[in-house]
Amino acid sequence: MSKLRIIPLGGMGNVTRNMFIYEYEDEMLIVDCGIGFPELNMQGVDLLIPDATYVHDQLEQGKHIVGMFMTHGHDDHIAAAGYILPELPEFPIYASPLTAAFATQRMSDHHVDREITPVRDREPVQLGYFSVETIATTHSVPDTKHLIIRTPEGVVYHGSDFKLDTNPIDGVLPDYDAITALARDEGILCMMVDCLRIENSKLTLSESTVKVALEREMANVRGKIVITLMSSHIHRIQQAVDVAVSMGRKIVFIGRSVEQNVEIAILLKKLDLAKEHIIDKRRIEDYDSDKLCLIVAGSQGQEGSSLIRAIFGEHQVLHIDPADKVIFSADVIPGNEQPFYNAIDELARVGVDVVYPDIAHDLHVSGHASAPEQKQLIELAQPKYLFPIGGAYRHRKLFTDLAMSIGYDRQHVLLPEDGQVVQFEGDEYSRGEKVLLRDLMVDGKGIGDIGTVVLSDRKVMSQNGMIVLVIPKYKGEADLSNIQVISRGFIFMKHADEFVENIKKQTAEIMEELKKSNEKEGDLLRRLERRLARRIDKMIGRAPLILPVFMDVE
Repeated sequence: MSKLRIIPLGGMGNVTRNMFIYEYEDEMLIVDCGIGFPELNMQGVDLLIPDATYVHDQLEQGKHIVGMFMTHGHDDHIAAAGYILPELPEFPIYASPLTAAFATQRMSDHHVDREITPVRDREPVQLGYFSVETIATTHSVPDTKHLIIRTPEGVVYHGSDFKLDTNPIDGVLPDYDAITALARDEGILCMMVDCLRIENSKLTLSESTVKVALEREMANVRGKIVITLMSSHIHRIQQAVDVAVSMGRKIVFIGRSVEQNVEIAILLKKLDLAKEHIIDKRRIEDYDSDKLCLIVAGSQGQEGSSLIRAIFGEHQVLHIDPADKVIFSADVIPGNEQPFYNAIDELARVGVDVVYPDIAHDLHVSGHASAPEQKQLIELAQPKYLFPIGGAYRHRKLFTDLAMSIGYDRQHVLLPEDGQVVQFEGDEYSRGEKVLLRDLMVDGKGIGDIGTVVLSDRKVMSQNGMIVLVIPKYKGEADLSNIQVISRGFIFMKHADEFVENIKKQTAEIMEELKKSNEKEGDLLRRLERRLARRIDKMIGRAPLILPVFMDVE
């Protein structure tokens, strides 16, 4: 018998790196293709992407991809497309107009040219065995959609990131009618639900409430107003520019991501801002400071962002003066605390007035549903099975408790392990095999060429430094009397002559012992590394990364 299979390629227990495969017989439907962010122990890693090895394996076995849908325009749902799609065959891609434009821009950054077809709500798209339609919901980026996916085994409601905003900036409410009609007329086999903010027991405030905070903080500023926020938060940008324009200030957008997103949003009429209110960033000096409002990328204190370069006096056009006011209208993302607060500290150090959500809580509201909103969505849809997504393990546990409090038994709340395949046959659920998923890391232009060994080496270097042992070889014989020691981040060589000589002596002793074994050169160096590491640890109580190399000399 055929089964509907759902494979979370971004893993479970991850807030980001969203990518799901829906599979039926020989067809695969992809939902989202987002990046993740490195953990603190991933030194030097820029970002993470989903591991698409499973898809490649299935393609080799004769299966094919019928299409992809993207739910909304945040990078953790779209920005891996530029890395993953070039390795996959052509197939149709669908999204709402703004999401399609954002994703196209992200792909063009990687010189990837794939067409994305904009779709209208409640108009089904038939893709092989799957019929998919989008319905409106609200989130912290406009044009966010939930998906109704009809399959031969039943209807799946794909409810990625959302909140139930009763007063959205653009007036587009969640489509409650579509959900209730679906529950009444067809029934929902499984509902996937964003559970990230389930720890919040109160309704998530409407995005429209932030305007009051912006009006308060932007009033009576003698110099420039500098607002930093998430560059995709078009609704927040709309409120900021509305307040600034009402105060007679011109708007300046600074930062590649902000400038790109604003240009797209204005073109698609998702941002209402007349051209006469915008000035080019290169004309800042032509205006008095009290006539300017600057919206700047870098709300997380990212190194190299426009905000950080301005704070440290390195930006070509933006200079922040003591008379200016800097407004952080974004919460810190977990893991970004150090750069976020470093930026605020530097502004405070030089006397700039700076406000942020820790001291002005109403400067930011979440884009994710709280526990009451998740409960409301479940009660509207009345699915047979619930599948919490988009949250960490603690969120999935709390979601289970919520579901059980409204009548679900534990067997109908799906908590697959990382890489676990979810299967449906008829209206019955089972667990399939586990797909091996790697942390696919991107560092510069390298993709997947960093693994646990490289990260382990980087961790050792970051904590204990490294030493390089250069062992000369003359006519195939190691010259142990002329070993050179180079240190980086381990010891200050000028004041460590005795210690360096001891390292040379220990290296020569170990080499004399190892020469008797007649091992291959690579094996010999690895054994030298391990033995010397133990001796250095005993001598100084530190274990640097040791890199021994032979150097042929004339």
